[in-house]
Amino acid sequence: MFVLIGYAVTLGCIFGAYILHEGNMAVIIHALPVELMAILGGALGAFVVNNQPKILKATLGALPTLLKGSKYSKARYMELMALLYDILQKARKEGLMSIEKDVEEPHNSPLFQKYPTVGSDHHVVEFITDYLRMMVSGNLNAHEIESLMDSEIDTHHHEAHGPVSAIARLAGALPAFGIVAAVLGVVNTMGSVGQPPAVLGGMIGSALVGTFLGILLAYGVVEPLGGLLEQKVDEGSKELSCIKTTLLASMQGYAPQVAVEFGRKVLYSKDRPTFAELEGHVKGKK
Repeated sequence: MFVLIGYAVTLGCIFGAYILHEGNMAVIIHALPVELMAILGGALGAFVVNNQPKILKATLGALPTLLKGSKYSKARYMELMALLYDILQKARKEGLMSIEKDVEEPHNSPLFQKYPTVGSDHHVVEFITDYLRMMVSGNLNAHEIESLMDSEIDTHHHEAHGPVSAIARLAGALPAFGIVAAVLGVVNTMGSVGQPPAVLGGMIGSALVGTFLGILLAYGVVEPLGGLLEQKVDEGSKELSCIKTTLLASMQGYAPQVAVEFGRKVLYSKDRPTFAELEGHVKGKK
């Protein structure tokens, strides 16, 4: 919703100012189809050449999520930390082996089923169960697991940034393709120098529309999408960091209620529940 509102404000103000200056929209409308074909066609073709199929697929999959609000909210984080608390509490009371079945079959685990939002996110579940499995096996110490967690989070972050970088490169290329379209328009105009001034003026105006559209699409449409996607990627990495901090605190001997407090402190302040909110949520789920 906010994306569409932002685009409406951007385009409305730009074209509104042009109209208020008594600009002739007919010139832009007349040149629009051809210029868009040259700019968007050239940019999309280069975009396909510039990215591997997996990046193209990831980018197409990420675009619909940009029209939705962020899934990373205070309620989600409270559910995540309540899940971690329950798992660690069970392991503390009944021993690490008591959570082995929950780790091996999370889709059948009452603990994961009690928290459907994070329990249905396979990335989160996989990250939690992989490291709980290592904790149960007892073959790795906290420092080794921390190093492995850092490597996995870094890999996840780098992989998720693939579409961000691809969109950023596309935005950087659009002004250049706008110039290409404008140059073609100038070449066409120079081939018609015998035409009346009014005709030549219209042809030059159409050529300049290409430069205008290239810059507008780059900085008013595509680049903001890349910035928004980057923010969403950073939020996903922050969730994994919260899990990492909580599990490491538990491995170092802290009680579950203290371990989840470590994890809570990692979250961004705007999404971080207070200690009282988290405690009330955990108690309410018992």
